[in-house]
Parts: sequence; C-alpha cells; structure tokens
Amino acid sequence: MTLPDGVERRHFDSEERLATRGPTVYGEPTDGEWRAWDARRSKLGATFEKGLDTGLEGDDSVLYLGAASGTTVSHVADFAGPTYAVEFAARPARDLVGVAEDRSRLFPLLKDARKPDTYAHVVESDLDAIVQDVATRGQARVALENRQFLAGDGRLVAAIKARSEDVTAEPADVFAEVLDELEAGYEILDTERLEPFHDDHLALVARPK
Repeated sequence: MTLPDGVERRHFDSEERLATRGPTVYGEPTDGEWRAWDARRSKLGATFEKGLDTGLEGDDSVLYLGAASGTTVSHVADFAGPTYAVEFAARPARDLVGVAEDRSRLFPLLKDARKPDTYAHVVESDLDAIVQDVATRGQARVALENRQFLAGDGRLVAAIKARSEDVTAEPADVFAEVLDELEAGYEILDTERLEPFHDDHLALVARPK
C-alpha cells in the first residue's frame, strides 16, 4: 500500500491504524500531533486500508465532493495542499466550517456537487485529485461533470454507494453500470469492494481520458 506523504501507520491503544497530523475532529485517539484515521468512518481511509494505489500525494490540490461534516476531508487537508470541500446540506456544512477554522488549506463550499458550474469560479483548474463520496443517484454523472477541474494526469478516487443508486438491485450490477458510465470520461485503474469497513461500497481509482 502506497500512502501519501503525511499519512502514516501508527499504534493507538496497541492497534496499528492510519494517522495524519492535525487537530482532532471526531473524538479520534491521538499520539502527540498524530490522530487516528478511522477507516470505518471514512471511505477514503478504507480505500487505503484495502491497499489501492490512489496516486494521492502530499501537497496535492484536491476537490472533495460530499464532505459532510468534515470527518474524512479533515484528514485530507492534513496532508494535501488546497482542499476544496463541497457539501450540499446546510447542517453538516456548518460543522465543516468549524473544522476549516483549524485548517488553513481547507475551503468549505456550501454547494451541490451535481452543479459544478456553481463553484467553478472558486475552484482552481488542473487539480491533482478529485475525492468523491456522495450519497446520491447518478454518482458517475457527478464524477463526469466535475472532471473539468482535473489536470490531465490527475486522479479520481471515489467510493460508489450501491444503495444510493438503486436500493433493490444487486450491488455488483450497480457497480458494473456505474463503471460503464464512467468510461465515457475516465480510464478505470483499480477497484475494490470496501467490506468489511463499509457494506455495498466500491472504491475506484481512475484518471481522465
């Protein structure tokens, strides 16, 4: 498993876990400046635990889609460069603003990831990475419409939630449909189911065509 600079494995209460350096956000264990990254509360953390080569590196510029209250994106902002965090729901966005107060590289945006034109004037182009974790139907479409922000050698690192697409369909069928749609604009590099950390989720790494 290749981890970005600024992400390490450290021991917390005799258990080895991922960790980043930064102020605590959700009551996670700490070891000096380091704080544990709970993969059961973070699809990106689980993606690292499953061994995918995300291509993420320290100081990357990142667009994070589906930031919620900031659990995962806070870890991203600990190791990355400018991190634009898009969240649609007002209540978690308020928490996200609080998380950003302690992180100068984290920029919260109360916007809808399905409407990138509403934040295109704020988010820089040629970003190194898009990290996507949106619980909505049309997850492939979200990734395709935000592709405009990625550099040619950038990466999409996404967690696809099958139940958000179709609660009645077999997850494997949903994943196949999402991957097929994504291939209109991305080359899929790797995929992996996220069990046992997250049920009915597929992690994927892709680059723009």
